[in-house]
Amino acid sequence: MTCVLAIDIGGTKLAAALVDEAGSILRSATRPTPREEVMSALAALITEVMDGGPPPQAAGIGCAGPVDLASGTVSPVNMPSWRGFPLREEVQKLTTLPTVLAGDAQCFALGEHWLGAGRGCTSLLGIVVSTGIGGGLVIDGVPLLGPTGNAGHVGHMSIDPYGERCECGGRGCVERYSSGPNMARWALENGWSPGAASLANGSVRTNLPVQGGQDGPTDRPERTQDHLKSPMNLAGGPHGHHDSPTKLAEGTQGHHGESTRHPEAAQADAAQADAAQADAAQADAAQADARTLAQDAAAGDPIAVAAFQRSARALAGMIASTAAAVELTAVVIGGGVSAAGEVLFEPLRNALDDVSGLPFVRAVQVKQSTLGVRASLAGAAQLAWRGLP
Repeated sequence: MTCVLAIDIGGTKLAAALVDEAGSILRSATRPTPREEVMSALAALITEVMDGGPPPQAAGIGCAGPVDLASGTVSPVNMPSWRGFPLREEVQKLTTLPTVLAGDAQCFALGEHWLGAGRGCTSLLGIVVSTGIGGGLVIDGVPLLGPTGNAGHVGHMSIDPYGERCECGGRGCVERYSSGPNMARWALENGWSPGAASLANGSVRTNLPVQGGQDGPTDRPERTQDHLKSPMNLAGGPHGHHDSPTKLAEGTQGHHGESTRHPEAAQADAAQADAAQADAAQADAAQADARTLAQDAAAGDPIAVAAFQRSARALAGMIASTAAAVELTAVVIGGGVSAAGEVLFEPLRNALDDVSGLPFVRAVQVKQSTLGVRASLAGAAQLAWRGLP
């Protein structure tokens, strides 16, 4: 049976699979990404997948970036042990296969174009909205990688030249407004109390205005997670269970009034209050992620709703600008934040209606990923197939 080796490398997970021409996974395995000795873990994973399976014809790699296609090196931001690491050469030496490399978000776009929500699209932008924001373009069925392999880096398009300074050094980048951690950061800065709205079954604070004056949706977002299982098709089928979603820390907040007792007792009460406030702050920090923010937005918390509206407007500006530049026909959005569903997509549609003017920009279809975590692996497989003569 003819197949290729597909490899997906991220800051939290390594995945590899043997994939046939129809997109079916013949063998697959995943491992957590270690902080050190990443190549050793990857080598063991590749050996596990290849041993006993049909011999692959080529290898395709999707890796967190930045990447440098000319040299075949990678420097993933969230993998500090890899800086200028010769990934393509190392995999080629290990497997003796023709090996091709691209960014993981570019592979996400290619995978969705091949088997997912972007199937059949003439001009596709794939966006991964997670701890950062990545992107990839597939134009006329061909992935647009750019001279160094970093084309489609839409997370660092500036949508506000006078906006906030981004972690990359730029100003007004989409990632500063729309990534999960930055959404939670902004919400905390504006008084969000993580989990309060969802725990109160929909009762929310109304002391802060909602951006745009609109109420958020009341349905809770679905919390789904796609996994790999062998054998199956990358485009659908049963999901196997691997790592469980991280359980959020739970905490309670207490309120302490001033004491009128003896000064020493009052000092003790003050110390206890400080400790309780510190505990509450730690609990807030532990819960202050995009998942909790989405739950609170679905429950109607005005600050959480405003955070998603702010994020959606930044994404809309980037999508409209990209559509105007390359005449997109579709946009597919994946990543952890996209799991919020209508909590994100409803304000995104509204914002796109507002910022889009030209008919061909307004015609762009925005869809949610159908492949989920399998998209980048599918794209890596398609990359390998395209590299064969």
